[in-house]
Amino acid sequence: MHVDTGNTAWLLLSSALVLLMTPGLALFYGGLNRSKGTLNMMMMSFSCIGLISVLWALYGWTLAFGTNSSTGFNKILGSFTQYLGTGTSWIGEEWKVAGTGTGIPTYVVMAFQMMFAIITVALISGSLSDRLKFGGWVLFAIGWFTIVYVPVAHWIWGGGWIGANLGALDFAGGTAVHINAGSAALGVALVLGKRIGWPRENMRPHNVPFVALGAGLLWFGWFGFNAGSELTADTVASAAFVNTQLATAAALCGWCAVEWIRDGKPTLVGASSGAVAGLVAITPACGFIPPLASILLGIVAGAVCALAVSLKYRFGFDDSLDVVGVHFVGGWIGSLWIGLFATSGVNAVVTHKSLFFGGSLDQLWRQFVASASVTVYSFAIAAILALILKAVKVLRVSEDAEVGGIDISDHGETAYDFQPVAGSSGGAFAIAGIGGTKADADGKADASQKVAG
Repeated sequence: MHVDTGNTAWLLLSSALVLLMTPGLALFYGGLNRSKGTLNMMMMSFSCIGLISVLWALYGWTLAFGTNSSTGFNKILGSFTQYLGTGTSWIGEEWKVAGTGTGIPTYVVMAFQMMFAIITVALISGSLSDRLKFGGWVLFAIGWFTIVYVPVAHWIWGGGWIGANLGALDFAGGTAVHINAGSAALGVALVLGKRIGWPRENMRPHNVPFVALGAGLLWFGWFGFNAGSELTADTVASAAFVNTQLATAAALCGWCAVEWIRDGKPTLVGASSGAVAGLVAITPACGFIPPLASILLGIVAGAVCALAVSLKYRFGFDDSLDVVGVHFVGGWIGSLWIGLFATSGVNAVVTHKSLFFGGSLDQLWRQFVASASVTVYSFAIAAILALILKAVKVLRVSEDAEVGGIDISDHGETAYDFQPVAGSSGGAFAIAGIGGTKADADGKADASQKVAG
């Protein structure tokens, strides 16, 4: 096999950038969360790096991207044997696109797609904070990855019915990743129920710098997510790179503009969320549309998602960190945008006419059917899995654990140490019952009363 070192190096770098997005997501979600559930929120992201990596290598890759099935079943699922994790026959294989070699080892493409699987599952966790048992999360992640993510990835990218037969386009995961995860997040959140005190209590982000840092890491890693999805370092990759930057920047402005007009003040949380909304929306379209359409997409996505996050209050579902408002809604906008602005002038794979570059609804209806199909499938399976976990009592923590903090109940640690300085058992901490035994606190209180008397 001839290895194209440039393309291979580009995809290896892109894989590392996409992996960085999951710790970035952990910081973004962790900062948006309340302090008492910060570590649990971050742990759900980090656990996906471990869990999904192993499952992808064992069977996810072959079921999603295997193609050696000679029957029509291959339109639904890939091969059970071609890239099975126990095999070695494909170690030296070159990855081919439409029968043409890329000069990239198949192993590298497997690693790149592994990172997509990891972050897609992790995205769901943002709607479930403070109340989902960690054990329940692990079981759900395994089930949803196997039953939903793997076949949907095949439908869209692996030669399945959405990409090969329907002709819908998804450059880097608007449908496969964001609509998929957003639909699942809504399904589980409805079964899981609301957090205690929501929406009466103040549940604002506890660490805004974490939010901004996480958004920055996501933005940085997203260049590998989007531009890397071309696999090769060519003109389409460069277009995807530029479009990613432009749409994200415009969405940041769009979200802040809505806040400024509606609330009188733009916020850093809003700017960070707007950037993520832009990244989500440009993901499916970045390799198919021109730069001006990307800027317009960003403005629309930022503004619409800023308004969409309030839907949870109108309809009464507790989507803790706005996975539905940002990822589901943003993914839908980006997917439909392909039907409006895709052009073969950017990418030759665009063969169906869009509305503004061909005067046709041909591509638009295909995008709608693909996005709607994934929405219904992912929502239904996620809700069913959550109902099963609820029935066996491994879904939600107890009320006491939720009020006291899921970090302590499920992980035995906290993000912030409120203990007094070592060697000191007195002072205001002890009087408040923090850092010492209850007896110590009561004793000091009694002593204070005697002195006062």
